[in-house]
Amino acid sequence: MRRLTLAFLLCATTALATELPVRSVTLSSAGLAQVERAGEVPADGSVTFRAPTEDVDDLLRSLIVVDTAGTVEGLRLPARDLAGEAFRGLPVRPDDFDSRVRLLAALRGQEAEAGGARGRIADAAEVPPVAGTPGGLRLTLVTPTGLRTVLLREGDEVTLTDSALAGRVARAAEALAAARSNDERRIEIRLRADRARQVAVLYVAGAPLWKPSYRLLVPPLGAPATTPTNARLQGWAVVENASGSDWDGVRLALVSGEAAAFRQRIYQPITVARPEMPVRVAGAVMVTPDTGGRPVPIPAPAPAALVGRMLESSAAAPQMAARARAPDAPGTIAGGAPAQPAAAATAEASAGRVAFVLAEPVTIRSGETANVPFLDVRLPAERVWWIQDLNARHPLSAVRIRNASAHTLPDGLATVYGAEGPEAGVFLGDAEIRAMPAGDGRILAFARDRDVQYSQAGTTTERVTRIALRRGFLAIDLLRREETAIAIDPRGARGTLVIDVPRRAGATPGFTIVSEGDFGLRHEAVMDGSAQTLRLPFERTIRQDTPLWDTALGEPMLLRWQQFDIEQNLRRLPGGPGTMERLQEILTRTPEAVPGRADLAAVIEAMQELRRQLDEARLRARAYRSADQSLARARQAAEDRTGPEQQEARRRLNQASREADAAGTAADQAWEAWQRGVVALLQRGS
Repeated sequence: MRRLTLAFLLCATTALATELPVRSVTLSSAGLAQVERAGEVPADGSVTFRAPTEDVDDLLRSLIVVDTAGTVEGLRLPARDLAGEAFRGLPVRPDDFDSRVRLLAALRGQEAEAGGARGRIADAAEVPPVAGTPGGLRLTLVTPTGLRTVLLREGDEVTLTDSALAGRVARAAEALAAARSNDERRIEIRLRADRARQVAVLYVAGAPLWKPSYRLLVPPLGAPATTPTNARLQGWAVVENASGSDWDGVRLALVSGEAAAFRQRIYQPITVARPEMPVRVAGAVMVTPDTGGRPVPIPAPAPAALVGRMLESSAAAPQMAARARAPDAPGTIAGGAPAQPAAAATAEASAGRVAFVLAEPVTIRSGETANVPFLDVRLPAERVWWIQDLNARHPLSAVRIRNASAHTLPDGLATVYGAEGPEAGVFLGDAEIRAMPAGDGRILAFARDRDVQYSQAGTTTERVTRIALRRGFLAIDLLRREETAIAIDPRGARGTLVIDVPRRAGATPGFTIVSEGDFGLRHEAVMDGSAQTLRLPFERTIRQDTPLWDTALGEPMLLRWQQFDIEQNLRRLPGGPGTMERLQEILTRTPEAVPGRADLAAVIEAMQELRRQLDEARLRARAYRSADQSLARARQAAEDRTGPEQQEARRRLNQASREADAAGTAADQAWEAWQRGVVALLQRGS
């Protein structure tokens, strides 16, 4: 490849810089990594390191510099759109760097010196070698006296006389080289100090979640309650190094907690939209004709102008504090088979979080995935049967553990193995462990026990507990018992059965509750190997108000039987069919000792009398309607007859009229007797 020295393409001189290696990494369950880089920096030296471009937003908002002997001048890094910013306003484009001829062609019109000539670049072309004569670059310059062509050999220079333009083209070339690896940025932190010293930088960036997984060795089912049993819990963490830098012997901490984490695009240039102000131009001159003077009101005095004061504020440069580490919190670490971790991790607990700090340095190359142990504890445990779904057929095989350590155990999936007997070393199933604070307990289900069967049935009964007579209605309190019976046959196996029962709003459980939670109500029973029936009752008090009068009918004494269809509304009336029968049914299943039972019996007795009176009123009303129909026929006969027959028809009309009046009076009396009985009934009670 031909080589031509272009003097305007210069490597920028850089101050002495120190590449800081990674010293510690703290991975958070919030999907973040706190990275610490540290090393010795010479006097007036800079700190540099590379970071993925996608992490620059987080780095810019979270960076802390620890330099107790120096001061921070600032941080520099290339723009996000590296090439776009570098080439903005230049006559060259990135593609022009493909060849020297294309680059010089893009600089046409710029003043340059080459081969002892000076002028403005007009043209450039490659000259191939001919007959043993080496070729070169033919450059045509425009001089004050005309055109001059020079042939530049290998090693000759072309110098732009505009030093500012030459510097910008050089920076564009540097940006073009950096843009080749656009997925990372070189960070430079400029420091000032008079001596060499240790410097550290800390920042937070996005990182893959560290994923805990557990190995749980459980005791056998049916262990004697007098013998304490333990489960062994080993925690392993899957860690991925996606930071773009190798972790060589770093201090690794794994944090479990629920920290708030946000993203903010502060590395992306943001322009603020502004309203456009139009250019004002002189408008057309419009003249309104003068119509003479007119009286005008005197204007009120203008309010005094408000004067504002500009407030000046200054912000002191942030002072970088030295890093402070929390004291180590004690952790519970136990050994035994299977193999224990090479060195115990320590747990640093604080409010709402726990950090597992590995005791030995960790080396993970960029792009690698590691699985490292971080926990090994023995926890009190008991194998149990667990019923979550009452409609299922077989209970779950589960283990109940209690976190006897001094810190919270994070969420994770546990692979369950047997620890003793025929189950020793045998895979039993998988179980999900939800975050477990210190001292708290969890039941972990890992399989379904198909050797044990159960079924359930539900019944509902009601019992009257109190009766109160109120004006116009009876208030009846019922105790409703809703019972679920579970028949279970462990087929000779012994152990503890845990049953989660859904809550029932407004109902009081009638069985022993050992705990409450999202699962509802938890009940336990000890199975001795024989079939049993467990009863889980709920009781609730229900009030039934039985009205003695339908208020939609209005006032009883204002109800007229002549304008009211008694037969159609019979079930709505006191003494009619329905209400009294319901009350009699309640009375038969109400014990003698229930308060208010005598009031109920008295109401039923009054209802019986009302039924007799209502039946009498109905009979009298039907008799009246029959007499009224006879009166109508007699009236019609009197109108149709003449002569001697008319005289007999009038006599019959008078007789029918007397009978109708008597029937109407009897109906009124019977109806009013019933009405008085209803009013008397409604006035009973408090």
